[in-house]
Amino acid sequence: MNAWRHYSLLGFFVLACVGLSIRIVYLTVAEGEFLIDQGDNRAVRSISIPAYRGVVYDRFGEPLALSTPVAAIWTDPSKSSFSTDEIATLAQLLEINAQKLMSSLSEDSNREFLYLKRRVAWAQAQEVRRLGLQGVEFQPEYQRYYPAGETAAHIVGLTDIDDRGLEGIELSFNERLQGVPGRKQVLKDRKSHIIRNLRFEAAPRYGEDLTLSIDLRLQFLAYRELKTAVESHKATSGSVVMLDVATGEILALVNQPSYNPNDRSERTPAGMRNRAVTDTFEPGSTIKPFTALAALESGKYRRDTLIDTSPGHVWVGNKMIYDPGNFGVISLEQALKKSSQVGFAKVALSLDQRAVYDVLQRAGFSEYLGTGMPGEVAGSMSDEGLRYPVVRAVLGYGYGLAVTPLQLAQAYLCLATGGVRLPVSIIRQNEPPVGERVFSEELVWEVLKMMEGVTDRGGTATKARIDGFRVAGKTGTVRKVGAEGYDDERNVAWFVGIAPASRPRIVTVVVVNDPQASAKGGGAVAAPVYGRIMARALRLLGVSPDEVSAD
Repeated sequence: MNAWRHYSLLGFFVLACVGLSIRIVYLTVAEGEFLIDQGDNRAVRSISIPAYRGVVYDRFGEPLALSTPVAAIWTDPSKSSFSTDEIATLAQLLEINAQKLMSSLSEDSNREFLYLKRRVAWAQAQEVRRLGLQGVEFQPEYQRYYPAGETAAHIVGLTDIDDRGLEGIELSFNERLQGVPGRKQVLKDRKSHIIRNLRFEAAPRYGEDLTLSIDLRLQFLAYRELKTAVESHKATSGSVVMLDVATGEILALVNQPSYNPNDRSERTPAGMRNRAVTDTFEPGSTIKPFTALAALESGKYRRDTLIDTSPGHVWVGNKMIYDPGNFGVISLEQALKKSSQVGFAKVALSLDQRAVYDVLQRAGFSEYLGTGMPGEVAGSMSDEGLRYPVVRAVLGYGYGLAVTPLQLAQAYLCLATGGVRLPVSIIRQNEPPVGERVFSEELVWEVLKMMEGVTDRGGTATKARIDGFRVAGKTGTVRKVGAEGYDDERNVAWFVGIAPASRPRIVTVVVVNDPQASAKGGGAVAAPVYGRIMARALRLLGVSPDEVSAD
């Protein structure tokens, strides 16, 4: 009986071994490829290799935007479970709310993927790694960092959490900066840990670097002075634009209010608005140099041609145009120096209907500049009402059209170049662009000489003077439109300057919107900002002073 039991068990064992052997041979021969594929599906993964986004530099190689390595920390809630203590420790290291983390893990328990936190600093991620928690995974990625912070925020912009451009240059040049991620095959264990790299399917193609025309030194200088002015005058907003006369490059472009692109909590719609290219205002008296140019082009006027502005006001239709006082009989040059509304209204009315409009059109006031900055608008100007004397009169001193600060800077660039219109660029130019002559050089220099009187003693912008340099400029004080028409209590203060006037190097526009302190006008609010910026800027650029300084 015992022998029978012994042989029965032995026979059963032999039969089982034979059966298993047959099954192994069958699976190896008949199902081998299928099983290998199934194993690879569970252990071999194709993962993305993040591409490094291109660096944005200023014109001298100072970084304005660059990418730093960070980590995305994730888990598979369907396979992972954490104790209350582990969740509390994890939340503390990741600086997130423990209760919210616990709720997310519970609510998404059926999901296979859940980010615990993205853009985790590398040192912080290493602390989490040292916890050794099963189911916590790490994925390398990049985070954008902006060394200049709020100073260059409106130009450079920012990216979203996936490193795609949202604003500024980051948005408009996103395809060039972004690059293309690569891919590789890796072998993972049952806990999804990478055991080894199997092969690279595609190498990442890094994004292109981009060199802007911005001079970070001037950008910081302009930002500091504008911020101080907007705060001290209790203004709603402000902008400064600086252009290189030789190339049309934007050397500085700043706005207030601003925001810090490195801090998501500081972002507001008002702070993120690039007002220098998106907001339009009536330019007011800053248009008068172009009206003077139209007068010279007509042949009816010279710098010393006399204009009777008595008794300090004039009726055009049912509108009274007035000066702050009775300037009497003054020359065209004095009318510009004193910014006489009456004088320039009379000049505009004495010219052909389209004379002033055509000069403004050639200067580019009605055209889109195409700098590539998001949200850029072209302003507005129409010739439909030129048959009406009042329309021509107010156009002569800057009402009835709307411009952005950048557009006004580009128009004044036509004067600074001696009548050549240059394209405006936010990208650094290797060679000066080819411009288009739109005005007579001789007449433009006559206008510039007249504009120097604006900053001389007795002019409207003596606070824009720079010791050692001649400055050609023009103020503007524009009443804002309210619910019942123009509001005498609210205005926009402008100043536009070209320096040095003897050999123009930089065109600068300063605009302060709705100052609420005691000072209101362009000469009192915007001109001093210009003076402080340019006094430092000309020296930073190594521009030699004029032989005869202003007294």
